[in-house]
Amino acid sequence: MADHPDTPLLDQVPTPEALRRLRPEQLTQLAAEVRQEMVSAVSVTGGHLGAGLGVVELTVALHYVFDTPRDTLIWDVGHQAYPHKILTGRRERMRSLRQGGGLSGFTRRAESEYDPFGAAHSSTSISAALGFAVANKLADRPGKAIAVIGDGAMSAGMAYEAMNNAGQAGNRLVVILNDNDMSIAPPVGGLSASLARIVSSRPFLSLRDVMKKVARRLPRPLHDAARKTDEFARGMTMGGTLFEELGFYYVGPIDGHNLDHLVPVLENVRDAGEGPILVHVVTQKGKGYASAEAAADKYHAVQKFDVVSGVQAKAPPGPPSYTNVFADALIAEATRDETVCAITAAMPGGTGLDKFAKAFPTRSFDVGIAEQHAVTFAAGLAAQGQRPFCAIYSTFLQRAYDQVVHDVAIQNLPVRFAIDRAGLVGADGATHAGSFDVTYLASLPNFVVMAAADEAELTHMVHTMALHDSGPIAVRYPRGNGTGVAIPAPQALPIGKGRIVREGKKVAILSLGTRLEEALKAADRLDAQGLSTTVADLRFAKPLDEALIRRLLTTHEVAVTVEEGSVGGLGAHVLTLASDEGLIDGGLRLRTLRLPDAFQDHDKPEKQYAEAGLDADGIVASVLTALRRNSVGVAEARA
Repeated sequence: MADHPDTPLLDQVPTPEALRRLRPEQLTQLAAEVRQEMVSAVSVTGGHLGAGLGVVELTVALHYVFDTPRDTLIWDVGHQAYPHKILTGRRERMRSLRQGGGLSGFTRRAESEYDPFGAAHSSTSISAALGFAVANKLADRPGKAIAVIGDGAMSAGMAYEAMNNAGQAGNRLVVILNDNDMSIAPPVGGLSASLARIVSSRPFLSLRDVMKKVARRLPRPLHDAARKTDEFARGMTMGGTLFEELGFYYVGPIDGHNLDHLVPVLENVRDAGEGPILVHVVTQKGKGYASAEAAADKYHAVQKFDVVSGVQAKAPPGPPSYTNVFADALIAEATRDETVCAITAAMPGGTGLDKFAKAFPTRSFDVGIAEQHAVTFAAGLAAQGQRPFCAIYSTFLQRAYDQVVHDVAIQNLPVRFAIDRAGLVGADGATHAGSFDVTYLASLPNFVVMAAADEAELTHMVHTMALHDSGPIAVRYPRGNGTGVAIPAPQALPIGKGRIVREGKKVAILSLGTRLEEALKAADRLDAQGLSTTVADLRFAKPLDEALIRRLLTTHEVAVTVEEGSVGGLGAHVLTLASDEGLIDGGLRLRTLRLPDAFQDHDKPEKQYAEAGLDADGIVASVLTALRRNSVGVAEARA
């Protein structure tokens, strides 16, 4: 692993206050040292790399010009904030990034006063910054709110909703549009920088303010013509007409890696009486690290890597990931059925739909960071006879819950939801943990909700979804690799029917999803203690296999449900069934194991599941506690 780089200037800058004491000509060296430090740290921990490298100069300039933390700085998406963490008193902890007990991979309020707002999902910064700005205005407190939005986050409608409302903030709101994929503006140079500096300067803004006052005294037609002339002139030279129409004073585009351009423009913006203001900054993902510059997609998020060669550490050979199993299964379904199509919200690689797009480019749709649109778009496709698969991470699908309810469930449209990253996700922590999808989907009428126990089950469930035309249907599966089972030819599963994996007499473990492997380990240990154990893979959280559950609850002394989801999921539905039918009146010991009613911090997944009591030890301990075994027995069970 890389040693700490030589960073003599950065060593003197533990906080932004110290940064602001530097001379302007020192900032370029400081940026270079921050970049070296970031590459070194991420090479040890893994994490997001490309976006952070692209905002190093911007980060330096923002902390140099603005009075953080009095001026609040909100990063969107938060994975751009590694240089920000280095400069705000967290440099010594950077090698704990995304590790248990270490720094978060995103901004987090509890971590630093320089993180005023947590941001791990995208496109929230302008809304939040508007809240900060208006709160300061209402309380007559000093301080601006600066939202740095980029890395695709401007593709979400929420950003424009916030901008449409931003006039209430006056000059207290600044939006920095970090355009790091050249999707909005062409390359910029000295002319653009000079124009940006001129139109953001106090003399220009003062003159413009005087002219606006004069124009207001003119007859209405002349006043409107003057306003449109101003907007047209600046729009022709600089662009940004859309942002102007939303009420922002637009400045840019400017080179986000040139501190000689950045600092004067930001100083003008800081001191401007106009507001709100949007500064359009063009950056390059991976800037300053050759491997990341050459392959921005592969170095967006990385494993541990060698700094010199750029080679990332490879996981040992093993079973395919659930994501790849889903992608292969979906491609097979699309080969058989030309109405199968796929939608993702800016995560083609993360969901496996990049493979699908190569095979079926006209049937694959990446709608950008717009989960609400993705779901309703899929509903429209389904209403017109297509068979859409909407592949979205569990935690991102939360953003589209109203559309799931209103546009899909109420209309009973056969949209197929492939829910990746279900359950705990390790280093990405609570913001990305798929804890709630069973709870929020299985509560909806008309929904079918499945959870795959292994790769073979996922293949069968994708096939089942493709054939299911009578309403919405979802399958959830975790991050990471499968169990290594052979992948068979797909078979349609009967809706709402589970399976017995192992037969016993005294204890019943009712598992949903990939905790099945731990349930089987627990059964081995219980059998060794003379507690004959049945293990069932329920497959469906909705509709429940009521006949199977009824039989297990009435023929076993103890029953335990196991799921990698929150309260309100499978366990709650089984308890409701048992209560409605009086199955627990005869003394049945029924326990529900689920994720805790808390947001779990980032850590290794096995530690997270152990903490939640969802490993074999936790299952055994729950059974023995239900049987009122003494504490010695419980301790032995966990040995």
